[in-house]
Amino acid sequence: MLNPARNSLFDRYLGISRLLAGQLDFNSIIQAVAAEISHIIPHDHLDVCIKMLDGKYHIAYESGIETAWSKHPPALLTGSPIRTLLSGDVDFLLSPDACADPRFHFEGAFASPIIELSLRSRLHVPLKVQGNIIGALSCSSHERDSYTMEDVENARSIADLLAPYFFALRAAEQAKRSAIVETEARAREEGLRLGALKLTEALEAERQRIGMDLHDQTLADLTRLSRRMERLTGLRELSGETLEPICRTLQQCMHDLRQIIEEAKPTVLQLFGVAEAIENHLERSVRESGQAIEWRMIDESDGALVDLDQTVATALFRIVQEAVNNAIRHAQPKVILVRLASRERILSIEVDDDGHGLRSSQDKAGHGIDNMKTRARLISARFEIGGHADASGTSVKVTLPVRPKPLPEAFP
Repeated sequence: MLNPARNSLFDRYLGISRLLAGQLDFNSIIQAVAAEISHIIPHDHLDVCIKMLDGKYHIAYESGIETAWSKHPPALLTGSPIRTLLSGDVDFLLSPDACADPRFHFEGAFASPIIELSLRSRLHVPLKVQGNIIGALSCSSHERDSYTMEDVENARSIADLLAPYFFALRAAEQAKRSAIVETEARAREEGLRLGALKLTEALEAERQRIGMDLHDQTLADLTRLSRRMERLTGLRELSGETLEPICRTLQQCMHDLRQIIEEAKPTVLQLFGVAEAIENHLERSVRESGQAIEWRMIDESDGALVDLDQTVATALFRIVQEAVNNAIRHAQPKVILVRLASRERILSIEVDDDGHGLRSSQDKAGHGIDNMKTRARLISARFEIGGHADASGTSVKVTLPVRPKPLPEAFP
């Protein structure tokens, strides 16, 4: 004669199997089967934790009461209250009162939901595939001493039904993540290739500009100076009045040449660092523009700019230089503010103006914006440009992580 209770239990297992069909993510599976599981093992809280493929982290999915376990990002296995089960040290965990059970409470354990939600009776069984533990199924009740070894055996049967689905989903998730990482890597590589090409073009344009400046300005001045001196060679006496225009032309030529050299290689940056170079460029650019512009620089970088790699420092300076130049040339601002900040190992530099806004000046500064983006990309920095809420002014911001200063080596 068939046992009605056994038949009912078998029907529940079949119901779980049917509910699993077509579920495509962890949360969907848990929500789909939770009601059927409650007929087999009554519970106030049900969760499944899945070990990540690296074996160091795990992530939880819940049904019923929502706790911090499922809200938490992947957590270290060493901090799990059921780490002994997940590592294979024990075959199951059964506790009449987990709130007072020392197995769940140890230094570094993420066990606060047990106390906060009074999850007293707890049973845990592993999810196994081909002998390997991929996670755990857990049931909890507010009542003490709610579960028996019979419940443990039933939980093992349920775990055997769930494990293959979770194993397949974990593999699919990992494949998806790998594909995303590979796609992002290819996109970064292509972005760097295009960025390097744009920067090369920009450098070539800059080289041509310097060549034209030297040809049209400095060389022309020197040519005129040479011709004047040739005319003077026939004179027997040279007066101060005769030499004064030559000296003035020579001084102007030297000044122009220094400016060309300074633009090609910012000596203030080399000698004093990024902050001083930015302040120097800001002050000089505003002064030479002849515009009534108020400028300020706020340095809250706490020394984070001091130890930057020279390539990174130069790129940051060039980005700020371009942003300041764009604001002065195209936006007609009344105020330009440059803010340097460093918080939680993130360095940020922001150039803010109250001029005409991005739309009115973007066409004129288009190539400059491309150059700024390229320079930021080549040093793995984030570049942002946008207008203010009232559509006036422009904000250019660059952020990048900075590595902590290395500790000095101790002498033996």
